[in-house]
Amino acid sequence: MKKLSLSAVAVLTLLPNVLSADGFTLFSDAKFNGEIRPRYENVSVEDSAKKDANAFTVRATLGVEAKLLGIDGLSMKLDGTTVQSIGAENYNSSTNGQTGYELVKDPETTRFSQAYLQYTLGKTTAKVGRQIVNLDNQRFIGSVDWRQMMQSFDAAVVSNTSINNLTLIGGYVWGIKGISNLPSSDTDSILLNGSYKVNNLIKITAYEYMLSSLHDTIGLSLTGNIPVSIAKIDYRAEYASQGDASRDTTGGVINAKADAYYYNLDALANISGILAGVGYEFLSGHTAGDDKTAFSTPLATGHKFNGWADKFLSTPIGGLCDTSATVGYTSKGLGKTMVVYHDFKTDVAIAGKSDLGREWDLLYTNAIPGIKGLSGLAKAAYYQGGDVATYTKDVNKIWLQLDYKF
Repeated sequence: MKKLSLSAVAVLTLLPNVLSADGFTLFSDAKFNGEIRPRYENVSVEDSAKKDANAFTVRATLGVEAKLLGIDGLSMKLDGTTVQSIGAENYNSSTNGQTGYELVKDPETTRFSQAYLQYTLGKTTAKVGRQIVNLDNQRFIGSVDWRQMMQSFDAAVVSNTSINNLTLIGGYVWGIKGISNLPSSDTDSILLNGSYKVNNLIKITAYEYMLSSLHDTIGLSLTGNIPVSIAKIDYRAEYASQGDASRDTTGGVINAKADAYYYNLDALANISGILAGVGYEFLSGHTAGDDKTAFSTPLATGHKFNGWADKFLSTPIGGLCDTSATVGYTSKGLGKTMVVYHDFKTDVAIAGKSDLGREWDLLYTNAIPGIKGLSGLAKAAYYQGGDVATYTKDVNKIWLQLDYKF
C-alpha cells in the first residue's frame, strides 16, 4: 500500500500525454511538484522511565496539477505523500510499538495528502475534495506541516476576491485526516473567514469556525506593518470567544458546551535585518464546576505557538498565559537566526499552583547554495518545568533537517 499510492501518482503524470485523441483531452498543461524532507529528531525528558528518542524519518511528496477536460477554469490536483523511518526505530511513533522510547509523532504512513477538483470563474475559486487549508496565521485552522505527514481536510472551499482588497472564504468540512495513519475523523463543520486590507498599516480579519460537536469560535484580528524610522514593525492584535457548538457530528457530542475566550498581542521589529519582538497570548481556563471550558484550538498548526517543545498542544484546564520575547537576524545570504523565550502561567490556578514553566527556542535556517530548492534547518527547544502537575519535568528537543522542493 505504501508504494501503491505514490505509484498511482506517477502513473497519473503520464496521462496528459496518453489520454488525448481526436481533439479530446482529458488532462492538459500538467505541472508537477515534489518534496523530499529528511529529518533527525531527538527528544529527552527529565527523570523519565523512557529512553531518549532518536528518530530518522523522511517525507516524500509527488504531485501533479492539470487542466481537466479542456474546460476553461476546471483543473485537478493530486499529491501523494509517504513518511518512512530510516534505520532503527529508536522512538515511539505512536504506532510502531516502541513505547519504551519518548514520542516522536511521525508514524510511517502513505496516502493521498491532496486530491481535489478546482473550478475558477473570474475571481471566485471552488475546491472540492481532500485539500490543505491554512487560514490566517494557522492559529485555528492549519495543515500542521511541521510534522512529516501534514493534516488534510475533506472539504468544499470557496474563495472570492471580486472586491479590491477583500478576500472571502467559506468552507464545509466533512472529514479531517490528521498527521497519523488513523482513518479520517468525521465532522460536519463550517469555516467562514473574511479579510479586508485597508492599507499596509492595517488588515482587518473576521472569522467564525463552527466545529461540530466541539465549539463555535468567533474572532477579529488586526494585522499590518508600521514603518518607524529605520525599522519596520509587524504587529497582530486579536480577540476571539468560544461558545456552545451549533452543529453536531453523528456519533459525536450532542449540544457540546463551551465558554472561553482568547486574545493575542504581538509585535516584531526588523531593523536592517535585526529582529526584536515581544508577545502575549492568553487562552482562558476554568476550575471544576464553574460551567466554563478552557479555550482550545484542535485544528491549529499548534507547533507554531507556545514553544516548540509542544507542551501546550492542548490547553491546560487552568488556561495558558504565554509571555514571549524574540531576538534574531535575517538576511538573504546568511539565512535566519532566532532565539525565542517563553514564560508560561495559568489563567486560573490548578490545585493552587500557576507556574507552567519557561522555554528557550533556537532556530537557524538557510537556503543551501548551488542547489535550487534545497534548504537546511537546525532547531532546538529547551523547556524548563514549573510547579503545576504534569508540567514539572524538563524537556529538550533537537532537530536537524534538509528540505528539497521541486
